Amino acid sequence: MTSPFPGMDPYLETPAFWSDFHARFITHWCDAIGDALPGSYDARIDERVIIEMGGPERQLLKPDVAVMRAGPAQRRSSAPTGATTLEPVTLRLMAVEERTERHIEILRKPDRTLVAVLELLSPSNKEEPGRSEYRAKRGALVEQPVHWFELDLLLKGQRYLSQEKLPAGDYYAFVSRWDHYPECDVYHWTMQQPLPTLPIPLLPADGDVWVDIGAVFRTTYERGKYERAIDYASQPPVAVDADRLAWIAERTRGRASA
Repeated sequence: MTSPFPGMDPYLETPAFWSDFHARFITHWCDAIGDALPGSYDARIDERVIIEMGGPERQLLKPDVAVMRAGPAQRRSSAPTGATTLEPVTLRLMAVEERTERHIEILRKPDRTLVAVLELLSPSNKEEPGRSEYRAKRGALVEQPVHWFELDLLLKGQRYLSQEKLPAGDYYAFVSRWDHYPECDVYHWTMQQPLPTLPIPLLPADGDVWVDIGAVFRTTYERGKYERAIDYASQPPVAVDADRLAWIAERTRGRASA
């Protein structure tokens, strides 16, 4: 069964579904891009692991080394005989949360030159402390000869910062071409509109390829079986005005989860 909405489904923005939706969408988006690319290009999914330290001032850390351990946890052992030792003070660590962020990279063969990076924004990219870290990464990349594509299918959180006011819309795509920087093409649409077909920039001599984001969403929604899990009789997980709330209620009437 398809989503009751013509475009993005706002019910997927709830934390219960977003992480799964994000991973599935990235996979199907990468497949669609790969089908559209010329033979001299490749599309691959890459990821980065972020360790978030809790506490009064939360921090984001990228791990340098990962140590894998098998078996049950053990108490510390006794020091070797004759060794000079200290008695430790046992404290409780701050909460640590590890999350993986996936994105798509477009590579040019045969040397696999990075041509473009494509991001589907998550709530952590639009809220602190992750927003500052994400902006720094984006700022460093757009100064290189690499295109940047940012797809924002979230109503919550802060939007892309620009010197000019963004055009009205619920959802956005930002296409920053390295050869046109600092200009950025902004595509915008409402939740009442279908998801658009959008350009993916390649090297200037090769132009763009166009990918139907709506088709990617439909594949993601159907294969994710979200119609079985989402309770459309409940209030949407995002704040909307009265007109859009009435429209959502009309679209979801009779679509409570099984």
